[in-house]
Amino acid sequence: MKTKLVAAAALVASFAAPAFAADQFYVVQDVKTKKCTVVDKKPTDSSMTVVSQAGAVYKTRAEAEAGMKTVKVCP
Repeated sequence: MKTKLVAAAALVASFAAPAFAADQFYVVQDVKTKKCTVVDKKPTDSSMTVVSQAGAVYKTRAEAEAGMKTVKVCP
């Protein structure tokens, strides 16, 4: 009985984990154009760099857009 309960809890957790990770937004700057944008995934290539203060991760797009206004390198 306990094994079934643990297995069910693990199954539920495996489906819930990606949902929690989806609420991440970053302020990034294109290296060539110097234009800032908000993205929902952390950039993995060198064409974009995270420029938010102290590498901040925002929970909503609205928070990220407000944070972008405070970043000095973003026009």
